[in-house]
Amino acid sequence: MNRHFRRLLCMAPLVFFATVTNTHAQGFISPLIGYNFGGNSGCQEVTNCEDKRLNIGVGFGVMGPVFGFEMEVSDAKNFFGDVPSQSSSVVTVMGNVMIVPALGPVRPYVLGGIGLMKTHVELTTTSLLSTTDNNLGWDFGGGLMVFFGEHVGIRGDIRHFHSFNGIELPLFGPTAGDENLKFGRASAALVLRF
Repeated sequence: MNRHFRRLLCMAPLVFFATVTNTHAQGFISPLIGYNFGGNSGCQEVTNCEDKRLNIGVGFGVMGPVFGFEMEVSDAKNFFGDVPSQSSSVVTVMGNVMIVPALGPVRPYVLGGIGLMKTHVELTTTSLLSTTDNNLGWDFGGGLMVFFGEHVGIRGDIRHFHSFNGIELPLFGPTAGDENLKFGRASAALVLRF
């Protein structure tokens, strides 16, 4: 059953991409910058936090008149905050289905999907002590895109990321642990349509 689930997981974005492409969709690429808050992150609140950690990434996909699909890769360095003699990072790779209706130059959207959440913690005094966990996770969020012409726009969104626990990911190295990884992310991005 695990093998069939992985195949379905890999094929679903391709089938959706083909479906959306046939409905006169436009491709897009969207470099983003943001910061994490809440959950396991070093910054527990959206506001009044001096320990904000930069999160950079890029999303790419397609948008039709109502539906879309996005693959997004992002990386947050020092995710768990400033800890002496320690560095950490969280990389997320998420495939999201979008509801993104076209309302002229404005496109509000909600999205949700699943993907990989990879955490890495290393003691900086020695590289002998490091841990890496790969978790299957989900995200959900929403935001707004505003276009200033046919091809260029901006977007802002807030997303919640949460890992599943107890699911093995043999293709990606170590298996997921028993503790959930969760956090929110606020980001802004450029959107380039083609």
